[in-house]
Amino acid sequence: MPNIVIRTPEGVFDAEARARLAKAVTDVAKTVEQGGDDPQQAALTWVLIDEFKPGTFFAGGADPLERLIPIVVFFHYPAGVLDDVARADAARLLQEAISAAKPVGDPRPVMTSVLMREVADGTWGGGGAIWRLPDLAKAAGYKHLQHLIAP
Repeated sequence: MPNIVIRTPEGVFDAEARARLAKAVTDVAKTVEQGGDDPQQAALTWVLIDEFKPGTFFAGGADPLERLIPIVVFFHYPAGVLDDVARADAARLLQEAISAAKPVGDPRPVMTSVLMREVADGTWGGGGAIWRLPDLAKAAGYKHLQHLIAP
C-alpha cells in the first residue's frame, strides 16, 4: 500500500512508456511488500509520475541528460512492512523495472536514486481516517502480516 512518486525528466517517457513504468513499479511494490493477489489490493499502490523540466536537474553541477536518465523515486510505505532485505530488493527491482520501461531505442542508461520513507504507524491517513498497521495488513493483504488481523 505504498505511495510512490517517480521524478523523471520531461519527455523521456511517452504515454506508453509511462503506463509500462507505472505497472512495473506497482509490481515491484507488490513483490517487496508481499501484497495480496486481489486486484483491489493492487489498487492501493499509488504511483505518481512527476516530470521535471530539462535544465532543472544537475549532478555534480552539470546537466547529465545527454549521457543518462536520472530518476528520483520516493517510496513511502507503512512502518513494519519492509525489512532490510525487502528494502534492498526494492532498490534493485526499481532500478531494473524503470530501466526496462524506458522507450525502446533510447541508448542512455537509467540511474535511480530511491528514497525509502517509512510512514510511522498511526500517521497514514486515507479516505478521511487514520490507518494502523493491522488495517493496512488487511486492506493490502500483506502475506507476512496476516497475524496482525483480529479474527
